[in-house]
Amino acid sequence: MLEQIAANPYWFWITLGGLLLAAEMLGAGGYLLWSGISAVVVGLLVWLIPQLDWEWQGAIFAIITIAVAYLWWYWLRQRPAAATSGSQVLNQRNRQLIGMRATLTEPMQNGFGRVNIGDSSWRAQANEDLPVGTEVEVVSVEGVTLLIRAIKR
Repeated sequence: MLEQIAANPYWFWITLGGLLLAAEMLGAGGYLLWSGISAVVVGLLVWLIPQLDWEWQGAIFAIITIAVAYLWWYWLRQRPAAATSGSQVLNQRNRQLIGMRATLTEPMQNGFGRVNIGDSSWRAQANEDLPVGTEVEVVSVEGVTLLIRAIKR
């Protein structure tokens, strides 16, 4: 078997890459993905340049894997700043309502009333008393009370 690997080293690298990519599908978080791609790249390189010794093949694999793992780590480190902006209100239904428009279902008296959004009825507060049927927009949230303003037409 070692003779076959020595005769066709590109198959070894492509097979190793395929096994690493298959293992990545089990949930390795991306690191085996890049190692697998590195192995496939080395396999293609060995296929194009068959004179490469095993030492050079291993060194190229290690260099590509380390470089790509560093780039993956760097990308993941930069990502949370942009990716978590939407998740700041995840599981905070009241904060997700900011900017939504609705119609008053009860009149605002002394600054308080109710508004239906979706299938829920919310306590609402405004700076002025408003009649039933007024279109409003949620501008902020204090606990379970929606702070609203009337939409001017």
